[in-house]
Amino acid sequence: MKKQGTPPRWALRLLEWYCRPDLLEDLQGDLHEYFERNIEEKGVRRARLNYIVDVFKFFKPYTVKKLDILDQLTQFVMFKNYFKTSVRSIVRNKLFSAINIVGLAISMSICLLVISIVSESFSYDKFHADYDRIHRVITQYQFLEDDPNDFASTSILAGQRTMEEVPGLEASTMLVSNYSEDILINDKYYPIEGRFATEDFFEVFSFNVLRGNASTALEEPNSIVITDKTAERLYAGKDALGKTMVTKSGKNYLITAIVETPPHASHFTFQSLISYSTYKAERNENPDSKYWISWNNIWSNHVYIKLLENTKPAEVNARLLSISEEENKASDRISNTVSLQPLTNIIMRSDLSNSNGKVIGIEVIWILTGLTLVIILSAGFNYTNLSIARSLRRSKEVGVRKVIGATRGHIFTQFILEATIISMISLCISFFLLQVLKPQFVQLLPEFAEAYQLNTEVSLVLYFILFAVIIGVMAGTFPALFLSKLNAINALKNSGSGRLFSRVNVRKALIVIQFTLSIAFIVAASIGYKQYKYALGFDLGFNTENILNVRVQGNDVGQLEAAFSKIPEVTDISKSTLVASTGSTYSATFKFEDPMDSTSLFYNAVDEKYIPLMKHDIIAGTNFTGLSKDPKEESVVILNETAIKHFNMGTPTEALEKNVEIDGKKLKIIGVVRDFHYAKIQDDIEPFGFRNTNNQYYIMNLKIDTKDVLNTMQKIEQAWDSVDEVHPLNAQFYDERIERAYADFSILFKVVGFLAFVSISIATMGLLGMSVYTAETRLKEISIRKVLGATEGSLIKLLAKSFMWLLCIAALIAVPITYFVFDSLILIDMANRINIGVIELFSGVVIIFTIGFFTIGSQTWKAAKSNPAQTLRSQ
Repeated sequence: MKKQGTPPRWALRLLEWYCRPDLLEDLQGDLHEYFERNIEEKGVRRARLNYIVDVFKFFKPYTVKKLDILDQLTQFVMFKNYFKTSVRSIVRNKLFSAINIVGLAISMSICLLVISIVSESFSYDKFHADYDRIHRVITQYQFLEDDPNDFASTSILAGQRTMEEVPGLEASTMLVSNYSEDILINDKYYPIEGRFATEDFFEVFSFNVLRGNASTALEEPNSIVITDKTAERLYAGKDALGKTMVTKSGKNYLITAIVETPPHASHFTFQSLISYSTYKAERNENPDSKYWISWNNIWSNHVYIKLLENTKPAEVNARLLSISEEENKASDRISNTVSLQPLTNIIMRSDLSNSNGKVIGIEVIWILTGLTLVIILSAGFNYTNLSIARSLRRSKEVGVRKVIGATRGHIFTQFILEATIISMISLCISFFLLQVLKPQFVQLLPEFAEAYQLNTEVSLVLYFILFAVIIGVMAGTFPALFLSKLNAINALKNSGSGRLFSRVNVRKALIVIQFTLSIAFIVAASIGYKQYKYALGFDLGFNTENILNVRVQGNDVGQLEAAFSKIPEVTDISKSTLVASTGSTYSATFKFEDPMDSTSLFYNAVDEKYIPLMKHDIIAGTNFTGLSKDPKEESVVILNETAIKHFNMGTPTEALEKNVEIDGKKLKIIGVVRDFHYAKIQDDIEPFGFRNTNNQYYIMNLKIDTKDVLNTMQKIEQAWDSVDEVHPLNAQFYDERIERAYADFSILFKVVGFLAFVSISIATMGLLGMSVYTAETRLKEISIRKVLGATEGSLIKLLAKSFMWLLCIAALIAVPITYFVFDSLILIDMANRINIGVIELFSGVVIIFTIGFFTIGSQTWKAAKSNPAQTLRSQ
């Protein structure tokens, strides 16, 4: 038996590489038969050699397949042709191109801003190593059967039990907020703030420690870690590591490490970190008080943990739930349930109280994204409308291309490319508009200024380009599909007539959608502005005029009062815990006769001058005048009408001298004030009381009587500096604080008003383009009508009628929907709100109709004024 062989493998591959696919199988078969025959006749070696020679012999033009590079070159040539055609079309149709480019540029600038915001929002806390394994322990607090409230903070006990009993943790740390001291350096005091932190802080977080040992820096009591900026502020140009800081209260802290200032993308920041053992030692100095470590003290502590790689958050949550159930057994009124919150989710949750840093809120992202989508859709509709309208003139071009061999794909690609070119030109313009919008956005709210830098990173520019390409493809898809479907014969036969597009009603639908959105934006802005003005002018039930609120900042209120009293323009001074009606609240447990029946009492601790100064109406009883102000001897309270009604105490006069229990203290009712709005006006009036504890005075309320506010403020600042040289004066007029408290409505008005302006501008440009198109295509008809006796007014009416009907349809859709959204969804839960009237609802309709009429009328008037003889001769 003769030895069998196979052809050389490389020769087989060579044949497969160069041979045309339709010849390959036959050629391989023939060569293989020759190869088998040669083996029989000449042997394997000779057969293999002959096979190689035959493979090279068949390398001829008719057997060689078309190289891919030639395909690519062809594609490049085609692309170049598409590009040239598109640019020529854009240049030739200047008006339509300008409308599309400007409209897209304006809307895209808003989109770029939102892309920047979203990109920066989702970058928070990702600079930490293993950020996806870091979680914060949060608490759900519930009092009796009340609705539960979620807190970003938790108790120290919860933190300790988590660290000691929960398996699967790589590291954990606990932060205690509100550290503030004045540091004495070279006979000068410097304020410094920070947080107490446990020793594993740097095991959880990846803040860059510049000097010192991160693993031991927070071990010992009275150890402090400061940032490089704080070090430079306190010890300019000197090495701060190892120095001892002496505080105003006489404490000494050893600087054990210098850490780089937390980056902007960190949800919390700090000037200093003080060892938790310091905090613990201070609290243990008072062995009688254990509340600081109790399960229910959830107000100032934040716990973070880093999970091991294989630990699942669900497993940790199950253990935390078990711990919560154990601890909650000790209380029959309050339950605190702890759970995990991913680190990267912290910046997005605005529903958590007691947050220890920046919060944006995912709802802000959704709202901005939604509004922006509306704007970009409006601009896209413009492009679609005008492109379809122009198709009447471009149908001949499409027909010619198809006759000479262009496929449907070629036509589709050409028009997609044209839309993408317009989108890229718009992107360049919008990038400059973005630089104008950035500072306007961050100035809307102090929270925005704190949360966003909006720097232009390389990755962000790539997002912008990708976005522009997507917008170009999306805007061009419908016109491209429409034009690529045209039959070549029909396109050539019917070019120049309107019959080709007689069934196209999508343009009308898009115009209606555009103006529906525009009217809705105007109505929304009008309602938001009215609610804002209503809130500012609302009668709160007390006087806020010419009241300057000064934060005490830990100073002696007696010294401050003495200093301010010397200013002639300060006619009266009172002290309080907070500034009412601006969103700040303090609450306590409130009971009457039944010890098992309790509720929450909102309160403000004030002195005897506060109620007369703010002109609260005492309808029964007396003020605090002449009573002891020692907090340990607190014995009386002044309640509002709602508190009296809540426990059915009878009339205000009947309620006097009755005893109630507030935070465990027995207090006698000495007065009843008329109900006023302690919280914001959208909230119902709840039980409220004035207390007389002078250990909670954080605000001084100064009654100002002056015509020279600047000069008076200078005197107040000088008086402040005479008492406190370390901290700057923090003062703001009451009315300004109220304006700030209701800034939500102001922002709603500004943002929606701006979007309404943008939407109207884009829609009007689209309407202008359609008007021009209609006037041009019906010029012959207009001329014939004029020859037959039609007046210019009747022609304007004829041409404008169809557009005005579209605006009417848009108004009929937008007004009721916007009314429903505000009346039944947005304002429904507000205790005090406006009644939406005719002016708010129809102001947008009037504006849109006016703009629309002048836009359409200007073009139809121009067409109606043309000379019919010249038009008919040229047609």
